[in-house]
Amino acid sequence: MENDIFKALSDPSRRMLLDLLHASDGRTLIDLCEPLDMSRFGVMKHLKILEEAGLITTRKVGREKLHYLNSVPIRQIYERWVSKYAEPWATGLTSLQNELERDTRMEIKPSRVNRIAIKATPEQVWQALTDPIKTSKFWFNCAIRSSWKVDEPFELWNGEEKKAEGIILELEPPNKLVMSWRFLAVPGTEGDTPSRITWEIGSHAELQDVTLVTVVHDEFEQAASTAKILENGLPIVLSGMKTLLETGEMLASSKFN
Repeated sequence: MENDIFKALSDPSRRMLLDLLHASDGRTLIDLCEPLDMSRFGVMKHLKILEEAGLITTRKVGREKLHYLNSVPIRQIYERWVSKYAEPWATGLTSLQNELERDTRMEIKPSRVNRIAIKATPEQVWQALTDPIKTSKFWFNCAIRSSWKVDEPFELWNGEEKKAEGIILELEPPNKLVMSWRFLAVPGTEGDTPSRITWEIGSHAELQDVTLVTVVHDEFEQAASTAKILENGLPIVLSGMKTLLETGEMLASSKFN
């Protein structure tokens, strides 16, 4: 998989496509074709390579197919190749901050999409997501607490401090979980309204015993600080979940900031 990522990043046109999605996420093929001096078919080929490497994801919104930057593989490359060599200056490589105030030229609300493949069953992923003992090992040392019923609350606790809370909006074990989200103890998020996180969990279409996990963060138009924190934090959560389920190990502990 790493070879696919490095191969995808080796082409300047593909790096430009990632830069375009970095600047403005959720773009159509037509949007992405405009800045590149190549045919629509050529851009489609580059996007296919990026998607196969896991560097972008796509979602259908109405009749449109939208393309999103997926920062999870970048985070994994960072953990494997960068952090242990150049931690101080490398943070910018993985932050991949997207501009929140942008002219999309379409009536589509902004969202952030992250996706990762995990060698585990959907049931194992679901347990990791809903078991406080498991979440404390990959979700910034936070244990999740909930009765796991629709319209009931959930809370994310780090020791004796409640870091976040929300409401369970949809619940379809082991395939889908939708929750509202609001930080409580993170500086800068005091004025943010609740946003929404959707977990989509399903068996990989081509790889046996592999589960594809997609996390969508949206409805953050009035929660800019929350969106920036989750943009950096959710890829780490997903990478930590993958590491825990596949190896039993934990990533280096960290905190929301």
